[in-house]
Amino acid sequence: MSKVISAHAVSVDGYITGRDPGAGRGLGDGSMLFDWYFHGDTPSQVFDGFRLSEPSARVFDALAGRVGAIVAGRNTYEDSDRFGGGSPHPAARLFVLSHRAAPEMTERQTLVTTGIEDAVAAARETAGGRDVGLMGGGVATEALRAGLVDEVILHQVPILLGGGRPFFQELPGHVRLRLLEAVPAPGATHLHYQVER
Repeated sequence: MSKVISAHAVSVDGYITGRDPGAGRGLGDGSMLFDWYFHGDTPSQVFDGFRLSEPSARVFDALAGRVGAIVAGRNTYEDSDRFGGGSPHPAARLFVLSHRAAPEMTERQTLVTTGIEDAVAAARETAGGRDVGLMGGGVATEALRAGLVDEVILHQVPILLGGGRPFFQELPGHVRLRLLEAVPAPGATHLHYQVER
């Protein structure tokens, strides 16, 4: 069965954006969280234009190659300028979880307003047996609360941002993780965890 994976670039102090993110401003003053996508000499086999270090390319492409659909939160969708009408992944359909209407959705995007369980179920149906990726702190937290997350992957960037949107929000209890792999690379350490049930 396909897995649900929460993967994100994150600062050492736990932020996925800098201060003042939003439409037209992207990650605010936190754009360096994604510098490792472009500061290497190994082209991604999944994402055109990404040139990563060799260890980052190995980790990133292995993960990206597993994904068949993406569930993103409304803030991530808006901060990313609605992904230009497409998806953050070249081959995966996008499901946007929101409690309010989202204008200008395209044929590659689906709005889900009935909760994280329905969003993940719809994404699984479209993913064709491949994994479902989660984007955004709110979506990751809701999915963790609902017991839907199988793996957490942190691309930890060596910076303390000191403010912004935190990745993990308040959870009702502890979530135990088992480290599967830790890969140090220039600009990021890739931490791959399995969620223990």
